[in-house]
This record gives sequence, C-alpha cells and structure tokens, in this order.
Amino acid sequence: MIVGKIRRYVIFIIGIFINSLGVSLITKADMGTSPISSIPYVLSLNLPFTLGNFTIFFSLFLILLQLLILKNNFKLEHILQIPVSIVFGYFIDICIALFKSVQPEWYVAKILCLLAGCIILGIGVYMEILADVVMLPGEAFVRAIVFQWKTEFGITKVVFDITMTVAAGILSFCFAKRLYGVREGTIVAAVLVGFIARIIGRHLSFLRQVLFGYE
Repeated sequence: MIVGKIRRYVIFIIGIFINSLGVSLITKADMGTSPISSIPYVLSLNLPFTLGNFTIFFSLFLILLQLLILKNNFKLEHILQIPVSIVFGYFIDICIALFKSVQPEWYVAKILCLLAGCIILGIGVYMEILADVVMLPGEAFVRAIVFQWKTEFGITKVVFDITMTVAAGILSFCFAKRLYGVREGTIVAAVLVGFIARIIGRHLSFLRQVLFGYE
C-alpha cells in the first residue's frame, strides 16, 4: 500500500513537470497560453514577476476560494495543493528557461509549437488523473463548485476556462490597451488538451492495472 502510494506521487510529480513543459511550450508559441495560465501569463507580461511566480500566487488565491466555498468540507488533504502549486510554479520557470532558445517566428512554426505544447500538456493532465492523489488548484476549484452547488463537472470546467480567458483579456486591455497574451492559441489549448488527455486515457487504460494492480 505504501509503495503504491509513493508510486502514485512519483507519477503525479512527473505529470506536473510534463504539464509545465506543455504550458511553457504553448507560451513560447506566442499565441496565448492555456486558459488556466492566461491570467498569470498576462500579469507576468506587465508586472515584475515571472509566469511561475504568478502561477503560484493565483493558485493560492484559488485555494483560498475553495476554503470559502467548502467551509467545513475543506479537508486537510486540500492543503497539499499548496506545496504542489509552489512546485508547479517553479517547474514552469525552469521549463521556460529550458526553452529559452525556442523563438518561432513564422506562423506555421508557432502553430507547430502550440500543437506540440498541447500534446505534451495533455499527457501531463492524463498522468495527473492516472496518479489520482492531488488536484492542481484549477481543477480542485471546479470540483469545489461542483460539490457545493451540484453542477456538472464538464460544463463547470468549460465555464471556468471561459471566465479565466475573458478575465485575462480584460486585464490585457487594462494594462496594454489591447488584447495581449490571449490569442487563438488559448482557444486551441482549451479545446485540444482535454481531448488529448481523454484519447490517451482511452488507449492506455491498462496502465492503471499495470502500475497499481487492484489497489
């Protein structure tokens, strides 16, 4: 049981690192970023903190909102989102540094970079789901809303992604007087990443049994 738990956390950490690679590559495509990263990204373009820093700040804000929504139903396990958020934020900055030389200039190259990032991010999301130990604050916030108000997870997630994207767009207008940091890549990521994660999950469903047996 302990070995299995450790294995799950190892897979989860690998998954959020792959997530970070995907987010960083999507960002380097310079066509916007994933909806959950859109607000931190716009803020990082206009204020003296990195995307990873703002990802941490925004994640902590979402955890606080979960506490306000769930109240007595906010469990100790939810606190694990805090160290996970910090690790994820630093992973993003590390990955952006790794991709420092990636500067696609042609639109086709940007599209390829975006698609590669979406595929990588989809793999990371699948690994998070496979590990089944902790949710990143974005998904956990959606889950809190679903739990409290009995909404449907898929619809709530779509509304959440749209809200994040619109809010990022408003922020970009406030800072730069134009839409900056939110582009067609944000929409593509919103549509593709979940689809890719589901496809991978469908074709690799046997992995759960291989990795975790009957636990």
